[in-house]
Amino acid sequence: MLSEIRTASLSGIDGDVVRVETDLKRGIPGFNVVGLADATIKEAKERIHSAIINSGYEYPQKKVIVNLSPAGTRKEGSHFDLPIAAGILSAASGTDPKTEDLGFLGELSLDGRVNHIKGALPLAACLCENGIRKIILPAANAREASMVQGAKVYPVGTLSEAVKIMKGNVPLPYSSRETAYERGAPPVDYADVAGQENAKRAMMLCAAGAHGILMTGPPGSGKTMLARRLPTILPPMTYEEKLQVSKIYSIAGLLDEKRPLIEERPFRSPHHNVTVSAMFGGGFRPKPGEFSLAHYGVLFMDEIPQFSIKILDAMRQPLEEEKICVTRRGGTLFFPGKVILVAASNPCKCGYAGDPDHVCTCTGSEIASYMSKLSGPILDRIDIHVTVGRMKYKDIEGEQKGMTSWEMREKVMIARKRQLYRYRGTKIFFNSQLSGKLEKKSCFLGEKEKTFMQKAYESFALSMRTYKRMIKLARTIADMEESADITVDHLAEALQYRGMDQLYRREK
Repeated sequence: MLSEIRTASLSGIDGDVVRVETDLKRGIPGFNVVGLADATIKEAKERIHSAIINSGYEYPQKKVIVNLSPAGTRKEGSHFDLPIAAGILSAASGTDPKTEDLGFLGELSLDGRVNHIKGALPLAACLCENGIRKIILPAANAREASMVQGAKVYPVGTLSEAVKIMKGNVPLPYSSRETAYERGAPPVDYADVAGQENAKRAMMLCAAGAHGILMTGPPGSGKTMLARRLPTILPPMTYEEKLQVSKIYSIAGLLDEKRPLIEERPFRSPHHNVTVSAMFGGGFRPKPGEFSLAHYGVLFMDEIPQFSIKILDAMRQPLEEEKICVTRRGGTLFFPGKVILVAASNPCKCGYAGDPDHVCTCTGSEIASYMSKLSGPILDRIDIHVTVGRMKYKDIEGEQKGMTSWEMREKVMIARKRQLYRYRGTKIFFNSQLSGKLEKKSCFLGEKEKTFMQKAYESFALSMRTYKRMIKLARTIADMEESADITVDHLAEALQYRGMDQLYRREK
């Protein structure tokens, strides 16, 4: 008897539907899997055999042949246990259960329990997008899979429960409303940051247009505090953004029952000793790295000159293309990476170069060596450069309070709404993503503005990339000021945020 069960296999954060075809033949009992299966699937024989026996079913004493179709694509993962076991039992029963609209995902224990798997969300999304809306999967993955719109999720704890559903005893689908994911209030607020109003404005522009920012200043000036509060003023995530970010975290194994979904924009802060693979993804079975885990959120690189030159140079392409390409013998995978890069740096190794209140102990060559880690191409790709100075005592103990995250977010949302309206019907969401004809149309400059930019371009020896990024930043400034046109004042403010670029290049 031949049976056919449907499941899915991952490729990056997307998936492909896989047909699990099972045939039982007369002959010496055995178990063979064909169709480019990895070692995890091939060794599933023992798990499946014990799970079937310990669940009260009879394992067929025949030659079992399992074909994973299409045969030309690689399949990996322990979630193939449940569909293979269901296929064997279906073929052994001699009946033809209605499984055309059912998708199976799950890893089996020897006693027949169905265990938690990685990547349940993108796998469920793949099945649903291909018309397989009834999905049987581990109970531990039900909440994340229920995020897929249109999917009917049937959580199971054992192989026996899955067989009952396969035979037609279908329970009510899981409802995520029964156990909604609870979010607490933001634990941090920009009101906690004393002074630094100029840096706070820079952070608002960063959030409003998704512009990268580099903060330079002495130790203890508040750079890390400013960075960690950026998610509190970012626009709320849309359903599509939540789904895509949750897919990445599901593949990385960072979702569980306590954290079934990613509801807030990610904030990732890798240590400067991070490896290239951990930063950008990879490994024997490629997994997303820190860059992709910060998708639609913030990637904070504290003390950025301390990162290896390999890491900094490898960031150029992902920052431009907003994705990571991982090539392995089995093929090429793409992980998304639309991040807001927030970098912080001391002005030198001791941290006090240029500080009027402290003596810098670094030599000129040490300062030049420290700054040389940040190459021109990297600085070109960071739109906002801001100096964060040591706070005055009156700012620390004064009664005057600065802007709160709520007030700053209101201003960010003004600019955000204008961008969404302007770029409706396109795949552009932020000014920083502009290019080509749409950039020229949205960032139109009058004669005065063109004259100003000509002088800036020639006086500061700007690169073409820096020139264009300045204009896009000026567009964000104009949006936050609710101005339809970019004025000289907007361009002048954008130019002042390139001061560190010039300083770094002079020091070199």
